Amino acid sequence: MKAVRRRKLSFILFVLTILSLVVALIMYALRQNVSLFYSPTELVHLPVSPKIVRLGGMVVKNSVKRQAKTLEVEFKLTDFHQTITVRYQGILPDLFREEQGIVALGYVGAQHVFKATEVLAKHDEN
Repeated sequence: MKAVRRRKLSFILFVLTILSLVVALIMYALRQNVSLFYSPTELVHLPVSPKIVRLGGMVVKNSVKRQAKTLEVEFKLTDFHQTITVRYQGILPDLFREEQGIVALGYVGAQHVFKATEVLAKHDEN
């Protein structure tokens, strides 16, 4: 009976070890998607890099500047501690407006200007 119990215990430990390894590998693979987005304060401390990141914050009032005859837009994004300039080429979402929360997908360019490739407007629940 003791040998049977030892074999069952060994099997259970083996299965738990394999499951732990699988969970660790999954967490390692998904580590890049754990953070929903960086705030402007966090992004300022990142090095200039072509790595794609998400930036979230509030659009600063009177900061939206549109280029004539193009789809290029420049605006400032804040988390009320730090402000960063965002440049985007394309059509903005209908819910985009000043003093509204947004999430932008892009990379940090020269002089810490965020070059957005996609802009998503967040809406309040009212």
